[in-house]
Amino acid sequence: MSLRSSFLTMSTALALLAGAAQADTWRYAFEESMDEVQGVFAQKFKQEIEANSDHQVQLFPFGTLGESADIMEQAQSGILQFVDQSPGFTGALIPEAQVFFVPYLLPTDSGQLNAFFRDSKAIHDLFPPLYAEQGLELLTMFPEGEVAMNTKSKVESPADLKEVKFRVMTNPLLVEAYKAFGATPTPLPWGEVYGGLQTNIIQGQENPAFYLNSQKSYEVTDHITFAGHNSFTTAVMANKAFYDGLPEADKQLVDQAIKAAFDEILTYQEGLTEKSLEEIKAAKPSITITTLTEEQRQPFRDAAPEVEAKFLEIGGDQAQAILDQMKADLEAAKSATSADAQTPAATAPDAAASDTAAN
Repeated sequence: MSLRSSFLTMSTALALLAGAAQADTWRYAFEESMDEVQGVFAQKFKQEIEANSDHQVQLFPFGTLGESADIMEQAQSGILQFVDQSPGFTGALIPEAQVFFVPYLLPTDSGQLNAFFRDSKAIHDLFPPLYAEQGLELLTMFPEGEVAMNTKSKVESPADLKEVKFRVMTNPLLVEAYKAFGATPTPLPWGEVYGGLQTNIIQGQENPAFYLNSQKSYEVTDHITFAGHNSFTTAVMANKAFYDGLPEADKQLVDQAIKAAFDEILTYQEGLTEKSLEEIKAAKPSITITTLTEEQRQPFRDAAPEVEAKFLEIGGDQAQAILDQMKADLEAAKSATSADAQTPAATAPDAAASDTAAN
């Protein structure tokens, strides 16, 4: 073999080794099962990464690496590269994230809600530095659906929650919200909720309809009530040292995969609440599913200012700025979706003229 051939062979081998060294396996944990909303998001992210690179993404659904606190610690330490966790749990680390539990702050209209999460300056500009202080790169936040109260007895007013032990996440503001609603908030790990309802240790909890369905908590309760008070929010994060150390091409890869998964999950959730409620009703015909009227919601709304004031007290140094920006972002989302809704009406005369001409 010639010297030139030997050199080319060695160069090729080194190139292959370099390529192999760059093909990594990234670990991603989340708080739900593979076929629930966070799992669907994670699978789309994995698909995009693996389709556009030599990297592999290893997914860890809820319970495989412990509870929510465990996977957050693993993400901060670098054992995990990615984690999906609700602000309900990160509120202990980032007090400002508790803003998502101010009742009646987020809209029930899915168009407005999606527009807010897509364009919010609070999410994209104000929150990332707060997450960075905890060793986390905030990649996105997205909604998982309107939460419903899932209880043993009917709930039509705050009076119906009196002395009800209501399971909440370990989030100080969520505790305050259910105190304001008249309940006895009871922090409890999710793994203990079904048994707690079954044995009457607790008498209620809240979650989006798809989660009530998949986790079958309706089996040990009798009522599902939509009071319109909140939508479940979750956040996808990366270990910051890991993310900052990525080559620019890999950062773009991650960002593009997150955007693709974000779009996918909003589409996936269209009609998901209705489908979930139909399945619950089919499985347990005796279940009562109630959407409170605006009049019935008003006493709950009246409690919201008290919780908002508490957020400003315990929500960290940026609480006021975060709340103000979120309110501005929500108004912008409302205006944008209203304008979009009026667009077809603006073009209606042309369409009518075409129909007339055709006839």
